[in-house]
Amino acid sequence: MSGKGNCYDNSMVETFLKSFKAELIWRNRWETRRQAKGAIFQYINGFYNPRHHDSSLGGKSPLAFERKAA
Repeated sequence: MSGKGNCYDNSMVETFLKSFKAELIWRNRWETRRQAKGAIFQYINGFYNPRHHDSSLGGKSPLAFERKAA
């Protein structure tokens, strides 16, 4: 079920989760669920989206792609 353009291929999600766990989850501990949720939100919107370059977006980050599309 893998292959370019296959909607059932989950390799992109697996790649994201690997980065997410290595860069955020395994390095930190939070005292409350609210702190963890805030850290996850900050990681995705403040670190991952602006810097991650996606080949399906022409080598642009999701943030840059959205700016250009708007």
